[in-house]
Amino acid sequence: MDKIKLIKQKAKDIRISIIEMLFKAKSGHSGGPLGMADIYATLYFSEMKHDSKNPFWELRDRLVLSNGHTCPVLYAAMAHAGYFDIEKLFTLRQFGSILQGHPHREFLPSLETSSGPLGSGLSQAVGMAISDKREFKNNSSRIIYCLISDGEQDEGQIWEAALLAPREQLDNLIVIVDRNYIQIDGNTENILPLDPMDKKWEAFNWHVQTIDGHNIEEIIGAISKAKNTKNIPSIIIAKTIPGKGVSFMEGDYTWHGKAPNVEEAEKALHELKAITI
Repeated sequence: MDKIKLIKQKAKDIRISIIEMLFKAKSGHSGGPLGMADIYATLYFSEMKHDSKNPFWELRDRLVLSNGHTCPVLYAAMAHAGYFDIEKLFTLRQFGSILQGHPHREFLPSLETSSGPLGSGLSQAVGMAISDKREFKNNSSRIIYCLISDGEQDEGQIWEAALLAPREQLDNLIVIVDRNYIQIDGNTENILPLDPMDKKWEAFNWHVQTIDGHNIEEIIGAISKAKNTKNIPSIIIAKTIPGKGVSFMEGDYTWHGKAPNVEEAEKALHELKAITI
């Protein structure tokens, strides 16, 4: 199996796991995690430098998940990459589980951060990137990846971090935006308009790319360009479909924070398993 087919297969597996774990938990977020499966599959099975058998490897790339409610896609990607047994996914949101409703390092130490409050992840990632620059005297090959949502750009803290990163010339920082146009109570443009998002980030002196977040070749190409961009941080605006792969969830903001019932889970799994690679 070539690399692109492998990534697509992993994205399919991740989506199936997302539905299974959310159904078992009977709570959680469906739309965003399903929409970001292609991004996470590309990172964990192609572009990100990491070692599931040695999660504290000093030279690993770091992934900071800012919008922590989308953690089912992170957990599923980590499980399929070998960080823990896939069966653990079925403990999502249970008391004492390593897989909390928002990522928590005290329960799952191989996470880079704990997250929950929207808007804070980019500041954490900027801090990590600054630390690496100073510690390694600009000689580190480590990349700090920060995954953020579009809706959390309503938060002022995002833009404070966005101002600092170019000043520090953080070319070791790659931000990926889940641009799915939904948040918990509707369409982002009806709540607090964010477009033209690319022009806003360009005005803050970032290297900006806009891609189809479900096109594996585009994802790989954008990450490659970002890695080769020097002296400024990079942001990739990935246009995604919330609920991707499940017909009755796609584009529907009501699935932002809802888990499927028995009938919905059965239909979703049927559709996902029918996807051909």
